[in-house]
Amino acid sequence: MPADNEIKKCPECGSSEIIVDKTTGDTICRNCGQVISSHLIDMGPEWREFTPEEKDGRRRVGLPLTPTIVDKGLSTIIGKENIDAYGSKLSPKKRAEVFRLRKWQMRTSMQSSKERNLLIALTEINRLAGQLELPKSVKETAAEIYREIIDKRLVRGRLIEAMAAAAIYAAARINKVLRTLKEVAQASKIDEIDLGSYYRLIRRELDLQIPNISPIDYVSRFVEELKLSTETQKSAIEILKKAEKAGLFAGRDPSGLAASAIYIASIMENERRTQRELANVAHVTEVTVRNRYKELAEKLDLKITV
Repeated sequence: MPADNEIKKCPECGSSEIIVDKTTGDTICRNCGQVISSHLIDMGPEWREFTPEEKDGRRRVGLPLTPTIVDKGLSTIIGKENIDAYGSKLSPKKRAEVFRLRKWQMRTSMQSSKERNLLIALTEINRLAGQLELPKSVKETAAEIYREIIDKRLVRGRLIEAMAAAAIYAAARINKVLRTLKEVAQASKIDEIDLGSYYRLIRRELDLQIPNISPIDYVSRFVEELKLSTETQKSAIEILKKAEKAGLFAGRDPSGLAASAIYIASIMENERRTQRELANVAHVTEVTVRNRYKELAEKLDLKITV
């Protein structure tokens, strides 16, 4: 027989008018009065709330689980404040006892090398997420990726901080929060080439489904950093759409193409920005901006005056 909250029809008369009386715990047919089941278990709290303040004050759940903490938030932590549950100061004897408990808890909380490795990596992931201004979703995805990295034993013989940075870069791309490889490399102080090889390694070994990045995805961010108008943003997007149709995306750095399109659009909309400014926001060289801009102007037959 289905669960009480899944009963759709009365077995006696076939009516679908089923009601649940939560005060008596009975499931009743409104049509014929048949008591279909009884002793229904109420899975809700045992208290009642009459105001939003009472509802918030009577919750007894803890923090949600999160992959960004080594034990996912399931452990009990002995706080550093030497006060009891009533807010009173502990006696010297009790304070010494709590100090010993706290010390042994710290010693026993990280027993395995896997936990110690995870602690270092998650600390680095949290630091990078803060420095690169990444949202919580990216941080949690990076933590899950790193847990898979440990399970696959990909860290052995490799730098923990570099693998953590590669996880952050992969997580940012999965969540479509665009950060260039150079930005992540600078924040993590890992060589860009090494970081790229680590990223390709975890993408291949973990079979990560990472969406391709289009230069158009970078436009809004770069325009905002350069304080350009909506008209310039629209013009840059139109240029990039034409470039995509002309097959100019293949084999080219998306951020460099986006910067070059914005450079052209800024000239067209009389909001001129220098090639150096575009290169700085896109984390590419001025030579890249100059070459891509000339290529776009020539291939798309854009008439602009530099």
